[in-house]
Amino acid sequence: MTRLANENDKGDFNKVSTHPLQSWEWGNFRSKWGNKIVRLVEEKNGKITKALQIIFSVIPHTTYTVGTVIKGPELSQELIDKVKSIAREYNAIFIKFEPNLKKNDKQIEIYKKNSFVKGKRLFTPTTFEIDLTKSEDELLKGFSQKTRYNIRLAQRYGVIVKEDSSQKAFNKYLELTKETVSRQGFYAHTQKYHKLMWEELNSGKNKIAHLLTANYKGEIITTWILFAWNNCLYYPYGASTEKFKNVMANNLMMWEAIKYGKKLHLKTFDLWGREEGKGFTKFKEGYNPQVVEFSGSWDMPTSNLYNFYNILDGLRWIVLKLRSRVLKIKPSF
Repeated sequence: MTRLANENDKGDFNKVSTHPLQSWEWGNFRSKWGNKIVRLVEEKNGKITKALQIIFSVIPHTTYTVGTVIKGPELSQELIDKVKSIAREYNAIFIKFEPNLKKNDKQIEIYKKNSFVKGKRLFTPTTFEIDLTKSEDELLKGFSQKTRYNIRLAQRYGVIVKEDSSQKAFNKYLELTKETVSRQGFYAHTQKYHKLMWEELNSGKNKIAHLLTANYKGEIITTWILFAWNNCLYYPYGASTEKFKNVMANNLMMWEAIKYGKKLHLKTFDLWGREEGKGFTKFKEGYNPQVVEFSGSWDMPTSNLYNFYNILDGLRWIVLKLRSRVLKIKPSF
């Protein structure tokens, strides 16, 4: 049976949720951000076996929405039918699915059977995972020679990495994120978005979000936000200053993050993305992670405006790129 979830389901919902972006807390955060949240559960013999969270975003100046199910579960036909009916209620042009599911021909057949189409991706189609059940010695031996050298170099420089979820450290994270966005020229969520996310995910008894800082000569020079969720550690956000890049703080930060995941008795460290040719990919490769390929990004069109929406969205990104490349208007944070 598939039904809408209620507040009493929160504990069981989180137990079977496939990713922190499918957690009840993430839904609460996005609700505060202004999205409409719909949570579904699938039950067998009175027990919740599957949870799914849809985030609806209103298209500005219209009555239409777009729904996303990011890092969700494998879909049954019953779940798909329920999502279709909800999409109509929310006047959705389409629902985007990017499941937290390894490439699966059976699931792709279900998508095609229901007229899903390949969509524009929000996350990379592959990620890196590190097995945290291995010993520290075994993990270190698997790292590249250069990575091990840079870790030792950071230690010799006196870089100190620690968990620091204080407001002062989070403010430094915001400051360094602003610097990183300006330096690298990528589009990031606003400071308000990050503050709301941190307030929701760093509160309560079982905190999802944790902040690691790398300190050099009494100054925080690198900050990473990590998510701990259902036996897995995730690395969604990181920011650093260029001022002391020669001390290799990021290399030590990754090693300490791995050890932090082991300390929490987690089994896997998901490095949150992989793209060929990118600098961050080369950096992550030094830690000998396993490549994991997902089932991809799939759209379930629920309106005849779907193609028109994609044309307008494509034009929007062309304008943003022209602003950046031609007019030299950098993204803000």
